[in-house]
Amino acid sequence: MIELWIPITIFAAFMQNLRSALQKHLKGRLSNGGATYVRFLYSLPFSLIYLWAVYTFGGYAIPEANWLFMLYCLLGGLSQILFTFLLVYLFSFRNFAVGTIYSKTEIVQVAFLGLILLGDTISDTALVAIAIGMAGILTLSVAQTTVTWKSLFTSVFERPTMIGLVCGAFLGASVVFYRGASLSLGDDPAIMRAAYALAVSVSMQTVIMGAYLLAREPGQMTAVFTHWKPSLAVGIAGVLGSIGWFTAFSLQNAAYVRALGQIELVFTFIASVFFFKEKTNRLELCGIALVVGAILILVLGQA
Repeated sequence: MIELWIPITIFAAFMQNLRSALQKHLKGRLSNGGATYVRFLYSLPFSLIYLWAVYTFGGYAIPEANWLFMLYCLLGGLSQILFTFLLVYLFSFRNFAVGTIYSKTEIVQVAFLGLILLGDTISDTALVAIAIGMAGILTLSVAQTTVTWKSLFTSVFERPTMIGLVCGAFLGASVVFYRGASLSLGDDPAIMRAAYALAVSVSMQTVIMGAYLLAREPGQMTAVFTHWKPSLAVGIAGVLGSIGWFTAFSLQNAAYVRALGQIELVFTFIASVFFFKEKTNRLELCGIALVVGAILILVLGQA
């Protein structure tokens, strides 16, 4: 029987893919900071409504927060924000493509950080799946840029590569911290732990990013409300994805969840081929095949 976290993760990946597509429509209307902020601001009311619904209709009590939970939520929120800013900074480099590829080592870093911070261990089967999936991600990345395998390995100590690795580390850290926040609430039902951690984390991110925009990009706050219609769509897709991610993190090792979450790449590939009629090359097909193979190994290993 398929474990519950598997379909939840697939749903989260699909909604994340949708949110990214919707967010692209804000390009040109908002700055990078403004486009990042809408995913928090317009997700906040829905995350609070979801928490209320779980409490009211699910009959689950609101967990009792503790200092460790609040710390994990804060660190998770900050890590996610820093990841976004570092990724944008990466694009300012001429050879940003290499750094961007290295930022996608997030899954491996999640596995390492999960073990160190939370004691999450990984089975041999899952380890093989993660390794194959990582190979698929790198293959896809190389296929979609002018970067060659040789330049990828010869650029290990260059500045964009280091920033890319740190970028991936912050993204991986946010995932582990969010799982830590949920686990720190003890034996409360996973759905309530996830809903509570999401509401608190998004609240913190909304305040932090809001303060940043007011201080550094004051005009963007007005623009965020002016373009409320596309921003609202981003917020709804974003919160649905986050509900899925937080629930999956509450149920399973974060490395497993993020490894399965790479199915988002498959969704993107299908959309580009069948809806946008874009041509693909052999490397892309090879990369997708590796990602699909990794997902099948992971899912069958957990079934």
